[in-house]
Amino acid sequence: MDQEDKTNVPDLSFRASLGRLDSAGLLLKVADEVDTDLEMTSVLFKETERAMLFNNVRGYDTRVVGNFLGCEENVLAIYEHDVASLRNFIGDGLANPKPPVKVDEGPVQEVYRNNPDLLEYLPLPRYAPNDGGRYISGGIVIAKDPDTGVNNASYHRFMHVEDNKLLIQLDLGRDLRALWEKAKEKGQSLPIAIVIGADVGLQYAAGIMGAQLPRDMDEFEVASGISRKPLELIDCKTVPLQVPADAEVVMEGSISPDIEMEEGPFLEFVGLYSDVSPSPLTTINCIYHREDPIWHVIMTKEAPILRKHLLEGAILKAVRASAPCVTDVALTPGGLYRFHLHIAVNKKSAADEGYQRNAVFAAIAALKDLDLIIIVDDDIDIHDWQDVEWALATRFDASKGLILMPGSRGHEYVPISENGVRTKMAMDASLPFGFTGRHARVPVPPADLNDYDTSLEPGGL
Repeated sequence: MDQEDKTNVPDLSFRASLGRLDSAGLLLKVADEVDTDLEMTSVLFKETERAMLFNNVRGYDTRVVGNFLGCEENVLAIYEHDVASLRNFIGDGLANPKPPVKVDEGPVQEVYRNNPDLLEYLPLPRYAPNDGGRYISGGIVIAKDPDTGVNNASYHRFMHVEDNKLLIQLDLGRDLRALWEKAKEKGQSLPIAIVIGADVGLQYAAGIMGAQLPRDMDEFEVASGISRKPLELIDCKTVPLQVPADAEVVMEGSISPDIEMEEGPFLEFVGLYSDVSPSPLTTINCIYHREDPIWHVIMTKEAPILRKHLLEGAILKAVRASAPCVTDVALTPGGLYRFHLHIAVNKKSAADEGYQRNAVFAAIAALKDLDLIIIVDDDIDIHDWQDVEWALATRFDASKGLILMPGSRGHEYVPISENGVRTKMAMDASLPFGFTGRHARVPVPPADLNDYDTSLEPGGL
């Protein structure tokens, strides 16, 4: 890495990242007492464009932060990059993993508690009225493949049952589920650690899905690559794992191979309740934390945006490889940064015609969850839905530009689908190359109202 690159590498530790949000005016500090039973999450839903730090949580000394990565402005402030350079920064980190380093001590082990009653020490919220219990939503689960020694880091929710007992939701197809099933076949429990308040590099590594991160890649090495420095790891106390030494809170335990209980409902990222389903029992052996820990809760909006720039970078790389006329892509907030995509194209010659359709299939291959793709020319701002809708209104002909893909695999959380299978749709609102119709947008001369004497005072009509 050259000197110029080094100047653009921020400190991605959790505390330093919070500090940058604070300096940027993006951390709203709440001094009034707030209850973890529905009240905290209700407040978080009211202010999703800034992170919120609750300094007075009823019944707990621990502070709580939410909406940490809840909007793009927060993410860009933490990374100190614009969108394009952030995609490159993360992509370069993924392509250049670094080995972590072992340290003997760290602030995360300043306070130790054995066989804890979790609700006595941890401010676990109840998010929505029909939730099955209180939840851990911001925990990164650390596990290790017993055969390869590769470390796995991933997000999974936990519902508190009683004392030191939790239920973990293990979705089908996830790496952690594969590790649990491998242990289950041997009749063994799976040792895990749950990390709260990890380095942002690890938070992003834990959020990567699918082909971007094959199972034989170590997530600690990926996190070190994203952060541009080795992740400092410390030995766990009761399980054969390592965890980040500067995290906020760590819980150690194991997932049972044979005991399952009903978990849910829970307010999922799609804004709907999950189904109640059998989930493995997790027993926590111990917890340890900083002297003044900050508990991180992840709300429905923060979960999708955590993956936005990862997914956009991967999609852009895939579509440009098959459609060179593509200039940019944008996952939309209304599509939860997961289901809807805008593609901008610039057809420089007749040979580019048709490639915009190829881009649709390349995008879906990169992210199976995409259900709606809109293609526009690059004079349209793909980050502005009103501009995209204008393109649909003036440049889209359904008889020519509508593409339907029946029976396609998507995300199983979409209730209108049949266990994730539905018809995907693309809308090609790009103009044919050489189109000579009346389509040019009329430019409006710019004006600055600050140059004029204006008033909102009543009267003077």
